[in-house]
Parts: sequence; structure tokens; C-alpha cells
Amino acid sequence: MKPDIKTLIIYEDPHILVCHKPAGMPVQSARITAADMVNLLRNYLAGTNTAGNRNKAPYLAVIHRLDQPVEGLLVFAKTPAAAKDLNRQLTSSGFAKYYRAITAGVPEPAEGTLEDCMVKDGRTNTSRICTKETPGAKLARLHYRVEETCEESGSVTSLVKIRLDTGRHHQIRVQMAHIGCPLIGDRKYGQQYGRSETKAPFSTDTLKLCAYRLEFRHPKSGETMVFDLSAQKEI
Repeated sequence: MKPDIKTLIIYEDPHILVCHKPAGMPVQSARITAADMVNLLRNYLAGTNTAGNRNKAPYLAVIHRLDQPVEGLLVFAKTPAAAKDLNRQLTSSGFAKYYRAITAGVPEPAEGTLEDCMVKDGRTNTSRICTKETPGAKLARLHYRVEETCEESGSVTSLVKIRLDTGRHHQIRVQMAHIGCPLIGDRKYGQQYGRSETKAPFSTDTLKLCAYRLEFRHPKSGETMVFDLSAQKEI
């Protein structure tokens, strides 16, 4: 059953759309009729076109993406000018993206910066830590802070807040797993990098990662825009 896209739209004006993507929904897929964010939003915009614009396909640009298992905030551009400005912010560190994650174990130290080189394998749709000499290697950097820890039935987990400085493929999942604290629910990287003594439910259906906060400047007015899902306690 397709969700009502109106319930996922947090903010809209003539230039941008900000949405709350559910976990499990792709941002964009290869299938034209798929229930992904782009198709749902385009259908919504087509339905809101005025009579004089109904024969014109609505403009919608994807500015950034979230992996299909990840829920959280996304901004889309409704005009080419807005897309150009938002993409410029995205590549010049004017865009701030914050995440909440639940990890197996406790990252040490409790607050720090992870800086690695990563390379993507398009054949397997995975990424890995590599040396800077590796062909295709790109810098990946994030800052994290442990907010709280929990011990239950012999398993220790941590609620971690993360700010991305770069936006590499599967970056948070790979970098946190690489330090021995993979994300709960991450069956792709959890066992690959996770500490052998960690007892964590990687088989859970939900990847415990949420893009909970987004900051950028409005592409038309220049106003600082802040969207936050902190009131939502569950990841």
C-alpha cells in the first residue's frame, strides 16, 4: 500500500520540498511505477498544478539521498535555480546533515572524529575502508558523540549522534563498523567488521539509523532553514 505523500511532507514552498522518508522506501528507483519518494512527489506536484500548467511535467530535483533502509529528512528542489543553489551548498559544506544511530558496543572515545579513505564497489553495492593510494579512494569524515548507553541481556548498545562532513556511499555504516561498533540492524556490514565478542541483534529488520536534522540556507531568500525530528524518540 502506497503511503499518503502529504503526510510525509514537512515543508513546501514554490522553491523546495522537505520530506520525512520512511525506512524501507527508496528515494528513487529504476521502475517508473515504483512507490519511491521521487514518483510519489511528482504525482503529488502534478495533482497540484494549476490549470494552465497541467500539460507540463512538474520539475523535481533530488539534492541528496538516503539509503533505502534509512529513514529521515530529505530536501528536494522544485526549480532549476533552487537545485543549483542547494547543490552548491552541498558541495561547499553549507549543508549540515545530522543522524541518530544505535551501535553495538560503545565507541571510544565517547566523542571524536573519524577520517578514513573509502572506495565503493559498484558490482556489489558495498563500500570499504581503503588506503589513499587505492584507485577510486575518497576521503570520508564524520564527527560522532555518544549520547547514552544501554545494557540488556548481555548486549551493550549506544545511542550516537553523528554529523557528516562528507557524503560517501554507506559512510556511517562502514566507518562505525570499522571501529568495532556496527549499527544495530546492519546485516551488510555488522558481521564483516563487528567485534566477535559483541552480542547484537543484527538480524533485526530495521537498520537503526535516522537522518534526524537538516540545516541549509533557503535557495531564494538565504534564510537559515532548520528541520529536526528530535521529538521523535524512536529511530
